Amino acid sequence: MKNRRFLPDNNNSCLLLVLLSGLIAGEFLIIVFLRAADSPLPHSAPSTSPLATTPIQLRAILHYATSPVVPQQTLDEITLSFDVLRSLSPCNFLVFGLGHDSLMWASFNPRGTTLFLEEDPRWLQSILKTAPDLHAHTVSYRTKLFESKALLKSYKSEPDCFPPDKAYLKNNDKCRLALSGLPNEVYDKEWDMIMIDAPRGWFAEAPGRMAAIYSAAVMARKRKGSGVTHVFLHDVDRRVEKAYAKEFLCRKYLVKGVGRLWHFEIPPAANVSGEGRESAGFC
Repeated sequence: MKNRRFLPDNNNSCLLLVLLSGLIAGEFLIIVFLRAADSPLPHSAPSTSPLATTPIQLRAILHYATSPVVPQQTLDEITLSFDVLRSLSPCNFLVFGLGHDSLMWASFNPRGTTLFLEEDPRWLQSILKTAPDLHAHTVSYRTKLFESKALLKSYKSEPDCFPPDKAYLKNNDKCRLALSGLPNEVYDKEWDMIMIDAPRGWFAEAPGRMAAIYSAAVMARKRKGSGVTHVFLHDVDRRVEKAYAKEFLCRKYLVKGVGRLWHFEIPPAANVSGEGRESAGFC
């Protein structure tokens, strides 16, 4: 979603449309059966079902049925996230990056909260022109990709970055890996699922995904609700994404990988036993 160079792919477009249509068709059949059971008389007034197809799902089907532009992730990668999202929805879903796949992600979680964080205000406005139902904010990054090695070596010497049980995000100006100036909505919610597919990270002056990965790890550690935080990281074939994933998201929490996508299940710090474990590091 962070790469603006989307190319037509008829096979992927058809498969994605089948995926979306199948989801909504399944909901429709459930509605039919529920109404048939609850309303045996032919002229009974139909009940309002929470499973009714939502406007954003219909908009997604129309969009992907008529557009030659498809999401950057492969069908296998999308399916990995879709299966988890379907099991959690309605849930709180935070996505780093806004793109041609955003309408798809929002339609998979129609009754939950899906929030997109985008680095480029002009790109955000461009996407919202065609998908005004999306909920998105711009975010400023204080890092550059060429600093990734130095930041990975030095973050432990900054008390506001480390140890993990002391780290925080909001108004944390001293830790450059902390996304300190996000909208309050991001800090006030506990996110059940986080997708990191932005910001840009393929040239030296790009922000890189260092801060997004670090901040997602801190959010997961601070979780007070039940269950784990599902974190998905794309482009793990790249050096920085892989190094920061190992440092902050942790190999032991990696549950599955498909293509260039890794899926982590990160427990809250309070649920992890071990004396002094948090002070030792994120992993």
